[in-house]
Amino acid sequence: QVQLVESGGGLVQAGGSLRLSCAASGRTFSNYYMGWFRQAPGKEREFVAAIRWSGGSAYYADSVKGHFTISRDNAKNTVYLQMNSLKPEDSAVYYCAAARAGGSTWYPWAMDKYDYWGQGTQVTVSS
Repeated sequence: QVQLVESGGGLVQAGGSLRLSCAASGRTFSNYYMGWFRQAPGKEREFVAAIRWSGGSAYYADSVKGHFTISRDNAKNTVYLQMNSLKPEDSAVYYCAAARAGGSTWYPWAMDKYDYWGQGTQVTVSS
């Protein structure tokens, strides 16, 4: 049974940092890519960042480029999202997700490509 468990959310002041973790278990993920999405109250879920397990290629939403960094630890089967210079508009529930990588082409921003989702972790940035 595949499980994605997020952690690391919390309350932080604007300008601060948080690191989210997503621990993956239940299968081999070497042929997958992992994504982070977020959903604020009253808004649609949106793509944040993604990374391929194999090779480590990363892709970011324009809104977080230069502020967020996605990484992975293959040995721990864990994906991280380092969030710096946080703003109140970054407040949301952050979700980790896994999608099968079908070759060199990938669509990290497409939610319907993701097969597995975590339960989410709340990030609140105060002004």
